[in-house]
Amino acid sequence: MGKLRLVDVGVAAALTAFTLVSMAFLPASDGVRPIDGLAYVLAVTAAVATLFRSRWPVPTLGVVAGATVTYLLLAYPYGPVMVCLVVAIYSLARRRPLRPALLYASVTLALLLIHVFTHPAALGLPEGLIPASAIVAVPFSIGVARRMWHQARSAEQTAAEQQARDDERLQLAYEVHDVVGHGLAAIQMQADIALHLGTPRDATTALTAISKAANEALTELRTTLADIRPGSGTSGGPERAPTAGLANLEVLAQRVRSAGVSVDLEVSGTPRPLPDAVDLAAYRVLQESLTNVVKHGADSAARVEVVYEPDGVRLAVRNPRAEGSFAAGFGITGMRHRVESLGGRLDAGPVDESFEVRAALPAGGVA
Repeated sequence: MGKLRLVDVGVAAALTAFTLVSMAFLPASDGVRPIDGLAYVLAVTAAVATLFRSRWPVPTLGVVAGATVTYLLLAYPYGPVMVCLVVAIYSLARRRPLRPALLYASVTLALLLIHVFTHPAALGLPEGLIPASAIVAVPFSIGVARRMWHQARSAEQTAAEQQARDDERLQLAYEVHDVVGHGLAAIQMQADIALHLGTPRDATTALTAISKAANEALTELRTTLADIRPGSGTSGGPERAPTAGLANLEVLAQRVRSAGVSVDLEVSGTPRPLPDAVDLAAYRVLQESLTNVVKHGADSAARVEVVYEPDGVRLAVRNPRAEGSFAAGFGITGMRHRVESLGGRLDAGPVDESFEVRAALPAGGVA
């Protein structure tokens, strides 16, 4: 069941001390039994029993309620024993589900109401029922409200943690899709070329390109996974690919050209370092767009434009449209997610006789 909580020890100690000190000053009145040793035993028993209110709230309430009801039926004066009962009822409602807690509280209330008919200091009927009912109803309501608040907070925290895990999985899926998809598209293109070439020399060239594309894709994949893995470092790890960013755009274009696609690259404005998240997103958008050219382009050609602006960067990739209707798949959805998470915008679709991807990213975007 675990150890006793420090707060429970403190509450029980405070109630015990309060009971021992205050009972000596309880006023006597006609018909009320004076404080004696039995009164101290019953009151202290109720106070000490609250020590276990968190671990065993139902047995605790049973002991406290039994001591309190006995104390009142013996006609001792109202005193700190009532405070112990309030604490026990609150703990029951705080720690137990509503229905069983309500049942135990109702039994406690029924027992407590007996003294209204017998105690000399009790108010007459029906007025005497009000304070007795309040002693049970008020702490019970507060305990239920507190429990519901904690449950709602716990559910919210659990949902937030699950959302964070889902976001991490989705981000990993996008990264792997971009890296592996790009590499496999280049490999497939070179493999198709090798199958249709007539001389071993040309086939060897294509196979060399396949090997290079596979090695680059695997290296970049290892780098991506190492960056995502918590606590990863650069020392002692596998060979790392160059950081994915616009600074390596020419390398990306050359890789696509080696797959048999003509890439016309145009960079305007003044190239400058961008925030890491923006730089990576821009690179991934161009990488996925060029991958789509390799896989779906009607002609093996693409025009890439990168425009550096004072407040951001604009990207455009145009290629002859593939045959058939357009439907946004995982790649385009991933690109849009990347761009919009940084406060940018991405449009993809047919334009005239071409398929075009356009994106605008703010220079200050932070994922």
